[in-house]
Amino acid sequence: MLAILSAIMFVVAILFSMLGQGGGVLYTPVQVFAGIDFHVAATTSLFLIMVVSLSATIVFRGANRVDWPLAIVLESATAGGGLVGGLSSGRFSGSVLTLVLAGIIAFSAFFMVRNITLDHECPQGGGVLVWRRSLGRQVYCVNLLLALPISFLAGTISGLVGVGGGILKVPMMVLLFGIPMEIAVGSSAFMVGLTAAGGFAGHVASGHWDWRTSLILAAAVFVGGQIGARQSVRIDKSKIKKGFGWFLFLIAGLMIARAIL
Repeated sequence: MLAILSAIMFVVAILFSMLGQGGGVLYTPVQVFAGIDFHVAATTSLFLIMVVSLSATIVFRGANRVDWPLAIVLESATAGGGLVGGLSSGRFSGSVLTLVLAGIIAFSAFFMVRNITLDHECPQGGGVLVWRRSLGRQVYCVNLLLALPISFLAGTISGLVGVGGGILKVPMMVLLFGIPMEIAVGSSAFMVGLTAAGGFAGHVASGHWDWRTSLILAAAVFVGGQIGARQSVRIDKSKIKKGFGWFLFLIAGLMIARAIL
């Protein structure tokens, strides 16, 4: 069984690391279908997200695709929102939360697939809380007055539904903040590991971790993360954007089906 799980996790890690994701939306269901207790599966999933994040970040760092200061600032707001979302999740039914997140994901996917972009020109002389960033040949400006509260909201939604948040981070950074796609993917790959670390610590403290299974699966996802990240670096950014959009549509459809069936 572990051999089959390792093969599945390997493939999932390749796909998700190409998109700057941790893979949590598939890691937990796969383990539950294999008969693993949900709490243990969730803990293992968070651990695997951390491993994939580390693996992919190594590659993206070498390709100069991670905006470290920006990622840390945005992640601080996302983590705070995640805490609030986690504490508030008991007030909503699982079906309601699933449908809400599916709608948000589908909305983001539409803009990705349709190749719709918003004007994010840097203002002359900067502006109040406008952070001018440059990475390689890319120059972009992030309005922190917009970015921080939206990051907090994204973290809150992630905390409500119990995922690492990468599925929201990339479209959020590209569409709303004007961050180039390749930098958003690389930075998100780093950020999801930090988001997962907090949840993982809480689960370990509750005694849910099967460290033997986690370490075996971690070897598979680390290699998968390396392969996926290297492929992401080579692929044209427009292809990444459209591919990610169709991927989001798929996830949204699966979530809607799960909520109504």
